[in-house]
Amino acid sequence: MSDLPILPTTVVGSHGKSGWWHACKDLHAQGQWGPYDLAELLNDAADIAILDQERAGVDIITDGEARRLDGYVDSYYAIIQGIRALPVARQAGPWGYDQQTRYEAIGTIQAPTGLGIVQEFTYLRDHTHKALKATCAGPLTFGSRILPNNVYKNTVEIAEEFAHVINAELKALVAAGATFLQLDEPARGNVSGEEMARLFNLATDGVNAKLALHICFGNRFGRARFKRSYSEYFPGVLEARADQFVLEYASREMAEIAQWKDWHDGRELGAGIIDVKSFYPESPEDVAERLRTVLRYAAPEKVYINPDCGFGWSPRNMCVGKLQAMVAGTQIVRQELTGR
Repeated sequence: MSDLPILPTTVVGSHGKSGWWHACKDLHAQGQWGPYDLAELLNDAADIAILDQERAGVDIITDGEARRLDGYVDSYYAIIQGIRALPVARQAGPWGYDQQTRYEAIGTIQAPTGLGIVQEFTYLRDHTHKALKATCAGPLTFGSRILPNNVYKNTVEIAEEFAHVINAELKALVAAGATFLQLDEPARGNVSGEEMARLFNLATDGVNAKLALHICFGNRFGRARFKRSYSEYFPGVLEARADQFVLEYASREMAEIAQWKDWHDGRELGAGIIDVKSFYPESPEDVAERLRTVLRYAAPEKVYINPDCGFGWSPRNMCVGKLQAMVAGTQIVRQELTGR
């Protein structure tokens, strides 16, 4: 990645899906499509995500997490052994986080065939010449919806189990050629920054790649899940052996960006300056102004540009427009900094 421009642009992970993607995956779930049909759908969706990012001019891309049929973490629960789904208590009325499927442990948690992220990455690797990033849910993200059920002591112990699963996947990704890996963790509020860092370090132990930690406020159906403040995690989370911290600012009107000057220790900031929860179509100048705000508190050579979160719950056309604005706005500021 040595040939990247100053203020590289990237994404947090997921890309907006086309309407047909949603309709067709339902056909498969209903038994009207076979495995070939599904494979064709997922390849086509990944191709579109790659092409959209390339056309927008994003510097570091993902496969759009196009193969994760039930969201960025839910798909994994179906292949993880040692857990059992629980009935959803509230099914009527408007969707909320209390309608997510929860699980209980019934044995040792493991993923003997891996999480499938290596397959996602190798397809991406073979279908673009862009710089790449691979993304994975973190230990707390995996563990937070699983009850211990007398198999484990608590959620943290479950997260520790998942850290070993994730570690194996990350090492396999590196073996497949991945050089930039990101873990996504929730701003739960009941886990300290130090504990989040400890689990991140456990999951990434011995992984020889550039490592990023995205601390997420929640984005399912464009809705936040947690208290939207990072002050409870910094500076403790700096104990994480991450090269970059990916943080959400746009949806909070750039709140807490001034604290980065006090929190950082010389590592990179992945600055979220596109609001994925809002249908407002940012202009390039909107993005440039947010980026200028970031650069009042962070050195340009230590800043990467990204949306607040993934676009998995956004319509594709909205996602594409926001990526185009992100790249164009970043270019405005690059010209201001470099004269070209």
